[in-house]
Amino acid sequence: MRILLVYATTEGQTRKVARAAADRLASDGHSVEMIAAADVLTGDLPDFDAAVVAGSVHLGRFQKDLEAFARKAAPELNCCPTLFLSISLSAAGDDPDDWTGLQDILDRFVADTVFQPGRVSHVAGAFRFTEYDFFRSWAMRWIAAQKGVKVDPHTDLELTDWGALDTAVAEWASAAAAKV
Repeated sequence: MRILLVYATTEGQTRKVARAAADRLASDGHSVEMIAAADVLTGDLPDFDAAVVAGSVHLGRFQKDLEAFARKAAPELNCCPTLFLSISLSAAGDDPDDWTGLQDILDRFVADTVFQPGRVSHVAGAFRFTEYDFFRSWAMRWIAAQKGVKVDPHTDLELTDWGALDTAVAEWASAAAAKV
C-alpha cells in the first residue's frame, strides 16, 4: 500500500512515534510518506491508499496544524483506511476520568474536523523535561506527582509502550491491506 503518515508534534515524542510507525509499515513492504501536518497544509496531498494521522494532546486539544490538516483532508481520509494515533500522558494510566477526557477530546476533534478515523490507538507519551521551559517543567512535575509518577526534572521519561504501538500498527495495516 501507499501510506500517507501525517503528524504534528510539540516536544518531539509524536514525531518519534510516527517514525516508529513508518518504520514498521516500511518493513512490512508498504510505501510510506511521512510528512509534518504544517507541510501538508501548503500543497496538494500525495496519492495514497491508506493513512496514519498522529497528534498529541496538550491542554485538551490536538495541535492546530493537525486540526487544519484533518479538516482539509477529511474528504480523502474518510474514503480510505485510516489509523489515528492519539499521543498523551493520560494514555499511560488507567484512570477512568482520564480515559473519558481522552474520548471527549477525540470526539471534539472529529466534530471540528469531520475526519472520521477508521481506527484509533491511544499511545502513551513522554515527559520531555529537556524541552520544557521553567513553568512547563513545574506544571509537568505537579501533574506527575498527582498521578504518582516519579520524575527527575533533569531527565526525560518516556512512557510509550513501543511493543503495543508496533502491534497496533501491524494489525491496522493488515486489516487495511485487505480493504484496498
